[in-house]
Amino acid sequence: MVMDRRQFLQSLPAGALVQGGAMARPNIVFVLADDLGYGDLGCYGQTRIQTPNIDRLAAEGMRFTSTYAGSTVCAPSRCCLMTGKHTGHARTRGNKSPNLPLRPGDITVAEVLKSAGYRTGLFGKWSLGQLGSTGYPNAKGFDEWFGYFSQSHAHNYYPEHLLHNYGSYLCRGNTGTQRKDYAPDLFTSRGVDFIQKQPAAQPFFLHVCYTAPHANNEMGRDTGNGMEVPGDAPYSGMAWPQQEKNFAAMITRMDSDVGKLMDALRAKGVADNTLVVFSSDNGPHREGGHRPEFFESSGALRGIKRDLHEGGIRVPCVARWPGRIGAGQVSGHPWAFWDFLPTAAEVAGVQAPAGLDGVSIVPTLLGQSQKPHEYFYWEFHESGFDQAVRMGDWKGVRKGLKAPVELYDLATDLGERKNVAGTHPEVARQIEQWMATARVDDAEWPVRTKEQAQKPAAR
Repeated sequence: MVMDRRQFLQSLPAGALVQGGAMARPNIVFVLADDLGYGDLGCYGQTRIQTPNIDRLAAEGMRFTSTYAGSTVCAPSRCCLMTGKHTGHARTRGNKSPNLPLRPGDITVAEVLKSAGYRTGLFGKWSLGQLGSTGYPNAKGFDEWFGYFSQSHAHNYYPEHLLHNYGSYLCRGNTGTQRKDYAPDLFTSRGVDFIQKQPAAQPFFLHVCYTAPHANNEMGRDTGNGMEVPGDAPYSGMAWPQQEKNFAAMITRMDSDVGKLMDALRAKGVADNTLVVFSSDNGPHREGGHRPEFFESSGALRGIKRDLHEGGIRVPCVARWPGRIGAGQVSGHPWAFWDFLPTAAEVAGVQAPAGLDGVSIVPTLLGQSQKPHEYFYWEFHESGFDQAVRMGDWKGVRKGLKAPVELYDLATDLGERKNVAGTHPEVARQIEQWMATARVDDAEWPVRTKEQAQKPAAR
């Protein structure tokens, strides 16, 4: 339900009104990278990969040091981002798409914002329902959708076809042996066009889901280099393995695309009334011939994609919102992808759905103190049943249904090198209790041992 006009106006920061006192609800842009590590951006300490546009977002806004993805792989992470629920309650708890689309009752950020009068657009990768399913983007609140047929289709950076709303789009430059239409370029172009065509008084939500720097896994198996990019500039002259030149080039090219989106916001005159968020869906990969240690993609964190240690789930995140977020801010307030839906709802002036795991981080964005989550919870089903809980500075990880809980003090051991469960048994027991109670069973996600997970499915 929309707040009444007086309540919403009172909730807006100073300067959020246009002439005549009319409401100027902020636009929201969320750009999501794919498999980008905590240490892959200049503003997070990367020294060899150039990311000037994303670094500028951080300099003009807020850089978060404790943002967590919804999961350690693509589909469940995106489900948490879109639905405000962690993987103990979410529809998607592993990469099981396309056979498990969002249901009609799974309310998304786009549906919430659309109810507030926002125009909504999604361009790129969507892992939560294919054409004809209840989880298809146009059925989940997006007015305009342009992207891949499926999650596995998104491995291909030069597809012959993409989807535009309910129809097919022919990538004519990729027919036969041609490789001219680079999919991320098309997503950027569509995103820019979406910004340009919105009426001046129309608030919008733009979600651009790049696939960089995810590997083309199939190409990687065939050639040893699945980092698919038109060229390796500006790293052509570096004495690096070719796949690492390509990996860096993919990130720098995506950074340039972020710059083009920002240029479009400025040209439209709405950059100062737009909350822009950039993040990644999980930690860095070891796929397509790329080695995450080459660029220290996890930074000081332990683990990569498919791990529930910090390197698999703690992700880079920056937010820009002039006049609300002060320039050059750094926030250590922990938050997770399931906090985005209630945050977007508060920004738009609408009530978030009931029953969410997330809470709005608008106070943090505005530089105000905020009560932290009592705990954060993750579970992962691809190789059995792994769980993780963060409670304050304590981090618990259990690698398998019958495994003991490992305990780490993130305040003194960010790299999770010293398991202190033996010296803090009471903390380990509390975390084990959260692991038992923070979730609900789901027939689609049976709790299995690693041995059971490795058995072939019955025919």
